[in-house]
Amino acid sequence: MGLGYIGLPTAAVLARAGLDVVGVDVSDRHVDAVNRGELPFVEEGLGEVVAEVVKAGKLTATKEMPKADVYIIAVPTPFAEGYKADLSYIDAATAAIAPQLEGDELVILESTSPAGTTEHIREVLLELRPELTGVQFAHCPERVLPGRIMVEMVSNDRIVGGLTPEAAQRACDLYATFCQGELHQTDATTAEMAKLTENAFRDVNIAFANELSLISDKLGIDVWELIELANKHPRVNVLQPGPGVGGHCIAVDPWFIVSSTPKEARLIRTAREVNDGKPEWVIEQVRKAVEARPGAVVACLGLAFKADIDDLRESPSVHIVEEIGKRFQDHEVLAVEPHIEELPSKLASAGVALASLEDALARAQVLVLLVDHTAFKSIDVKALQGIELIDTKGLFRIAR
Repeated sequence: MGLGYIGLPTAAVLARAGLDVVGVDVSDRHVDAVNRGELPFVEEGLGEVVAEVVKAGKLTATKEMPKADVYIIAVPTPFAEGYKADLSYIDAATAAIAPQLEGDELVILESTSPAGTTEHIREVLLELRPELTGVQFAHCPERVLPGRIMVEMVSNDRIVGGLTPEAAQRACDLYATFCQGELHQTDATTAEMAKLTENAFRDVNIAFANELSLISDKLGIDVWELIELANKHPRVNVLQPGPGVGGHCIAVDPWFIVSSTPKEARLIRTAREVNDGKPEWVIEQVRKAVEARPGAVVACLGLAFKADIDDLRESPSVHIVEEIGKRFQDHEVLAVEPHIEELPSKLASAGVALASLEDALARAQVLVLLVDHTAFKSIDVKALQGIELIDTKGLFRIAR
């Protein structure tokens, strides 16, 4: 259930392993694309597999919930009020499964969720179908990197948590059909917390780098040189700063820990606040630049939450560009994102125009580098002469 960035690759690798897989999604666009053997989004290596398994009849897509032996829920878990998890998509998927169950099925939650969500699914299903017996429940969180999903889904170790040892073993047997990494069995709540912990760890370390960038700016220090020197220490590995943190994992999951244990999660909360505050610092740098250049054209390079993908979910770059468009209406604002064909509606509403890289470089007096896409690394440094450059990724530090 869910043919997005995780659900579709999961369906594809299971089908490639020889299983009969039905992908369920509420989107006509996603269902129709999959049934044509095509992709509704960009992901390296996925298109060939989808085309292969659809042609072989091992993968089909539908909007209707079928009967199955195993149900894998891979739907979004966005924010609700107060940074709590919105479980409405999970609840909707659970309700759709309920009429199809006959007993002894395995229900797997892959969606990243607060601790206790797998148990929540079991309770919901038992309320809807109290007569059912033998249904097993497990949580098997994904831990892949966009752009490398088809590699890491197969090669990475996997955590498999069951509400019962039998459920964990059944889930292990399923994932063993394609996973070459080690399968680590635990209980469902620990598996849920493990995924949140992995992303909170990354968030805290990124926050350290982002805070260093703020301190360095205050002290007149080149943060990129500072980190490079600090990392000469054999036990130091400071990450690189950026315009913030995006994606539907690192920018979201730590809040699930904070909302569950607000008194205890002090460091995790502070890291989230540092990273959530970084976009405003970038916007302030743009304000200083445009105030010194009345009427300047502002070009923003990159909207995705990381390099070389088309995924804009929770992207700080999107927020930054939207705010630039809203706050500096006397300036033409261009956005360059080579992996999309049209802007999100909120950017268009803010007066932002999608532009080619060539057009942006030719017209801009202020250039804001937000994502280090490969396409931007080939920019001729000579083309930047006379342009006020705000480089949030350090891409042009050495070149200039």
